[in-house]
Amino acid sequence: MLPTPVNSYITDSVTQVNTLVLGDAPAVAMGNLYIATSHALANAAHNATAQQQQMNITALAATTAGVTTLYSIDTASTSSGTAKIL
Repeated sequence: MLPTPVNSYITDSVTQVNTLVLGDAPAVAMGNLYIATSHALANAAHNATAQQQQMNITALAATTAGVTTLYSIDTASTSSGTAKIL
C-alpha cells in the first residue's frame, strides 16, 4: 500500500497539539495533586470538628450523670452514719 501524502499544515498542527499536551501535563498533574491534598485536609478538619462536638456531648452527659449521683445521695443517712462514728 502506498503512503497517503499528508498536508504539511496538518502535520504541524498535530505536532503543536502533542507538544502542548506534553507541556501542560506537569501543570495538570500538580493541580490534581493540590486538589487531592486540599480535599484530604478539608476532610481531616471536618472529622476533627465532628469529633470535638461528639466529645463535648459525651463530657456533658458524664457531668450530668455525676451531678445527678451527687444530688441523689441521701443526706440523712450520711449524717446519721457520721453521728454514729463520732
